[in-house]
Amino acid sequence: MRYHPHSDADIAWMLQTIGASSIDALFDSIPKELQLKRPLEVPAAMDERSLLEHLSELAAKNPSAPAFLGAGAYPHHVPPAVDQLLLRSEFYTAYTPYQPEISQGTLQAVFEFQTFVTLLTGLDVANASMYDGATAAAEAALLAHRVHPDKKAVAVSRALHPSYRKVMRAYLEPTGIEVREIPFGPDGRTDLAATRKALDGVAGLVVGYPNFFGVVEPLKELFALAHDAGAVCVAATTEALSFGLLASPAELGADVAVGEMQSFGNGLAYGGPGLGFFAARESVMRQMPGRLVGITTDRKGRRGYVLTLATREQHIKREKATSNICTNNGLCALAATIHLGLLGKTGLSELAKLNWQRAHYARTELTKVGLSATFTGPVFNEFAIKGDVAALQQKLAKAGIDGGYPLGKDYPELKDSLLFCVTELHGKAAIDRLVAALR
Repeated sequence: MRYHPHSDADIAWMLQTIGASSIDALFDSIPKELQLKRPLEVPAAMDERSLLEHLSELAAKNPSAPAFLGAGAYPHHVPPAVDQLLLRSEFYTAYTPYQPEISQGTLQAVFEFQTFVTLLTGLDVANASMYDGATAAAEAALLAHRVHPDKKAVAVSRALHPSYRKVMRAYLEPTGIEVREIPFGPDGRTDLAATRKALDGVAGLVVGYPNFFGVVEPLKELFALAHDAGAVCVAATTEALSFGLLASPAELGADVAVGEMQSFGNGLAYGGPGLGFFAARESVMRQMPGRLVGITTDRKGRRGYVLTLATREQHIKREKATSNICTNNGLCALAATIHLGLLGKTGLSELAKLNWQRAHYARTELTKVGLSATFTGPVFNEFAIKGDVAALQQKLAKAGIDGGYPLGKDYPELKDSLLFCVTELHGKAAIDRLVAALR
C-alpha cells in the first residue's frame, strides 16, 4: 500500500485554501470535553519488513480452525478466482455514476446479480441497492406500509435476527408504525396461534427463513394466515446458502424476500461489509426501494443496460422518494455473482447439502456427550445447544475453540443456550475436536 505524506508546505497551503488557521481548528465543531487531550496510544512506527513480521506473528495467534459461529455472519470458502477477478481495475474502481448508461459493464454486473437473486428467491424482480440484510428487512416493512397505508402496524417474528428487529424499530417507530412481535414456540418456530392473533390490522408479516436459531420456519402456513389477513408476506434470510436446499420463498407464498448475501463471495472481514438483497413480486415492484437495472435494446437493436424505475430515489424525487437507499454495493454484488456463477445450480445444491450434513453430524454428536438441542424444529447449518453456558464457554476457551453464541444476550429465557454454526469449512476432525472439548 502506498503512502504519500504531506509536507509542512502542503499542509499550510491546504489550510490557507480552506480558510482554517490550523489543523486543530478543523475540529472546533466537536465539543472540547469530547476531544482527546493526549496522543493516541499506538505503537511506534515500523519499517515494512518489521511490520510484515509483526503481522505474521499476530496472525499465528488465530485459531487454525474457523469459529463455530454464525448468528448472521457465516464462514464460507471463497474461491480464489473470486478475489482474482475482483482485482481487475475496471471492477474495483467502478461505481454506477448518475449518467449510468456510459458504464455498461458495471450495469451488466449489477443486472447479473439481480438475476441470481430472482433465481434463488423465485420472485419476479430484484434490486441491487441494499446496504445489508437488516436495512433490507426494514425497507420491506416500509414497503408493506406503502402497500397498505391505512394499516399502522407490522408483525415481526421474535425469532427473527435481533439486529434486524432493532433496525426495523429504528426505521418504523419514529414514523408511527408499530412493530408487533410474535413469540416462538418450544420447537423454535414462530407460533402459529399467536401469529393468527397478531395479524389484525397489520400491513405485513416478517419472518426469518431460517430464523436466528437456525430453525426453518413453516413459511407456507404463516404466510397463508398473513394473506388471509391482507398482509404483505416478507421472508428474511441471513444465510442465503440455505436457498440451495430449501424451497424458495416464492414457492411458500412470500411477496418479498430480503436478507444477506455475504455467504457468497464475501468473507467475514471482521464484521463487514454486508451485501443486502431485496426481491419482490411484480405486483409490488413499483414500491421497491433503491436502484434496479433493466435490459433493453436501442433503435439499432443493440442490447443495453439501464437504470429503471429510478424515480423511487432521492436524487430524482428528493423527500418524496420511496427510499433514500441508493448505493449498489457493486463490488460485493460482483463477488457474490462470480461465486454463484462458479458454483452453478448443481454446485450450490451440493454445497448446501454438505453444510446441512455437517451441522446435523455435529448436533447429533453433541447430544451423545450429554448435551441437548434447545429446539426440536428442523435446522439448516445452525443450531442451539442447551447446557451450563459459562462452563461450556470455559471448556471451549481451554481447547482454543471459538464458537457458541450465547443466546441469553438477546433472549433472557435462553440464557442456558449456545448457538453453533457448522459450514463446509468445518471438517470431521474439527467437529470431533469441538465435541471432545465439550464432553
